[in-house]
Amino acid sequence: MLAALGRFSYRHRWLVLITWSLLLLGAVAARTEYGGQFANDLTLSDTDSQAAYDTLRERFPDMSGDGMQVVIHSDDGVTSPEVRQPVQAAITKVRADRDVAAVQSPYGPGPRLVSTDSRTAIATVQFTERAKDIPEGAVEQVKESFDSIKAAGVQVDYGGPAVQTETGPSGNEVYGLIAAVIVLLIAFGSLFAMAVPIITALAALGVGLATIEVLTNWVTIGTSGPVVAAMIGLGVGIDYALLVVTRHREGLSLGQDPAESIETAMATAGRAVIVAGVTVIVAILSLYLIGVPFVSALGLASAITVATTLLAAVTLLPALLGVFGRHLDRLRVRRIGTTHTSDRQGWRLWARGVQRWRWLAALASIAVMVLLALPLTSLRLGTADGGSQPTDTTQRRAYDIVAEQFGPGWTGPLVVTAEYQSGMPSTETARAAGQLRQMLASAEGVTQVSPPRIDPVGDTAMLTVVPVGSPDDESTERLVHRLRDDVLPKAEGQPRTHVGGATATSIDLADKLDGRMGWFMLLVVGLAFVVLLVEFKALLVPLMAVVMNLLAVGAAYGPIVAVFQWGWWPADLIGAEPGPVESFAPVMLFAVLFGLSTDYAVFLLSRVHEEYRKTGDARRAIVDGIGATARVILAAASVMVVVFASFVLNDQRVVNLFGFGLATAIGVYALIAMLVLSPALLAILGRAAWWFPRRSRTAAGTRRRPQPAPDVTEAADQPRHSSAATVDRHSRIVITVTTPPGSPHHFQNDVEPHAQHRIVDGAEDGRHTFELSLAPPTHVTALHVTYKQEHRAAPDQALHAAEAPTPKRTFIVGITYATTMPASTDGPTRRSS
Repeated sequence: MLAALGRFSYRHRWLVLITWSLLLLGAVAARTEYGGQFANDLTLSDTDSQAAYDTLRERFPDMSGDGMQVVIHSDDGVTSPEVRQPVQAAITKVRADRDVAAVQSPYGPGPRLVSTDSRTAIATVQFTERAKDIPEGAVEQVKESFDSIKAAGVQVDYGGPAVQTETGPSGNEVYGLIAAVIVLLIAFGSLFAMAVPIITALAALGVGLATIEVLTNWVTIGTSGPVVAAMIGLGVGIDYALLVVTRHREGLSLGQDPAESIETAMATAGRAVIVAGVTVIVAILSLYLIGVPFVSALGLASAITVATTLLAAVTLLPALLGVFGRHLDRLRVRRIGTTHTSDRQGWRLWARGVQRWRWLAALASIAVMVLLALPLTSLRLGTADGGSQPTDTTQRRAYDIVAEQFGPGWTGPLVVTAEYQSGMPSTETARAAGQLRQMLASAEGVTQVSPPRIDPVGDTAMLTVVPVGSPDDESTERLVHRLRDDVLPKAEGQPRTHVGGATATSIDLADKLDGRMGWFMLLVVGLAFVVLLVEFKALLVPLMAVVMNLLAVGAAYGPIVAVFQWGWWPADLIGAEPGPVESFAPVMLFAVLFGLSTDYAVFLLSRVHEEYRKTGDARRAIVDGIGATARVILAAASVMVVVFASFVLNDQRVVNLFGFGLATAIGVYALIAMLVLSPALLAILGRAAWWFPRRSRTAAGTRRRPQPAPDVTEAADQPRHSSAATVDRHSRIVITVTTPPGSPHHFQNDVEPHAQHRIVDGAEDGRHTFELSLAPPTHVTALHVTYKQEHRAAPDQALHAAEAPTPKRTFIVGITYATTMPASTDGPTRRSS
């Protein structure tokens, strides 16, 4: 199917290019006309904070929305008439806004929110809806009203849950794109070959991001959603295109015409890309099973960009390759490093070295990854507060001023609701709520409790509790659990109590994700195992791959904890403030990383499996597989690392964490898991790595030996053979053909009268190796071997291995090679035998 799709895209390449151009323009136009806004939906069903919100919505509607703190600061004081009058005027104007439920003046009535030195005041604005449902422009309208105070010479900043900043690419990502271009130029050495993956990835990313923004009209997607989706989409887009382009260039070097080479690339590398991409999508969409809308929406956004990337890889990419045709490598640049042939030989030597010291290599790689994962034991989940925002943002300035003038707990107070018996007199409710206030004020970790507010019915009270610590401080998390488990259950009258507010919601989110992380990870691991089991039809190889994936993910989590939670280097360099790891980051990273690492596992192990099926030699298959794929894996991983690392420069902590974690994991997986641990484990397992139980019996019921599995690109009853015949310096082409064991064979060379051939090895298991020596000696620059079977003798074909005389079947080996004749010709000559 993929080969047919590649053939269609090649033949109708201009139609495909025009279609993609119209699709991209249409997506951008739809985004401009119908694009929505991004907001963080922290709705959590079956949690105490959600129950508190439901109580507020029913009994205190004016307090059920999210709030915003307006921080007014002046070194000359904020209580003078010159400041107080414009503040009160702004409050009066904001109260008239239909999207605002209530506004609390810092000067009263009610609690006075002016610092002891009279230099800072806090006005609170309560909206009618939660942040995700606040109408577009409502927050900006409130800001405009309070900005008029600046004319009095005071500083005004804004904080709180309602102040959410939509974050797109910061502009620093262009450095990652430039670095990716350099990596591709080094890998391909051609401007055209470099441009194809970049164009494909950018077109897919444009369609994906526009689709996500239009989708926000129906689905609430977090503010970090578009930039995380862009990061993943750009990385996998370039990566997938690189794999297909590499396989296509190999086909061209073997003398295939562009159409045939594109079909082959789509049937091989394209298939690996589809398997890997679908695995990433399914793993990310599995986040819906956790039941947290905020997390699942982030997964949906990322899945959309990966899906558009896959669509581009199987349609736009072959069309672009068809446009360039044989000119793909025409615009060459100066190559850096070794040639492709010497590079492959170098990786073969590396693989042999790993095989020789396989136990040492395996143990050393595992030790390194376990060492990197050690900080994971101290992982603390949570949500970073305003103190983790960039220093030049209004949220960070507001947080710093409030924390300094009032205390860090004022940046994220808790809301406690208490529902007493229905019909209870309001006076009795007020008395019981007053005692509750005293209990809360005496609790460890509480700095202040507001007087209780009684609802109009008279049986429900609401209190505001200010913690000692900041919203993301560990002491605040302990306080919330202490209030729920120890303090509130002892309240007089046994009211139904809940602890809510933005801070409590973040703690509940961390607890909920922490409780479901284990089985979610087990689900993703099982999914990856099933995908690899179906792909390779072997038991130990998929098991080995998922274990390596787990080690690589752990090796990424460890540095995340060290940098973003402990504040180790390079925290200062990337502007990461110490704090808890975002509660949704581990599950999101796990889903993405397991899908991406499965990509590399499929690419490498597929090639090793292909070599093993054709030669039957497990050790040689490892060497050939590593030699053929290591350079591509390094190039692909380098592209992902530089793209992901560029997002570390973004101004949002969540994006920094994702970029750092993804770059670290891909680097560790490619360098250690794929190029060291994988060949070491395959060498230790040997042929057992590819074992799979088969139940094949003869009609008599006795066991028979299973026949060798056919190559995926050939007919099922063809012989098994080497993937590419070898050519030595004496112009000898060596080919191995495996046919059903026990049958007589003879070999005949029909069309190369000047070539000498001999059978080198005729094993009883049906594997026969023969040499074809070209005359006169020539330098073979490219070689392509094809195999097919006919049920009639074909004496005019190349090399035959005839089976039993009745019926007579002929296995035909066709060889196409490009040569340079040292004496008789001046340039390359193509010959066939």
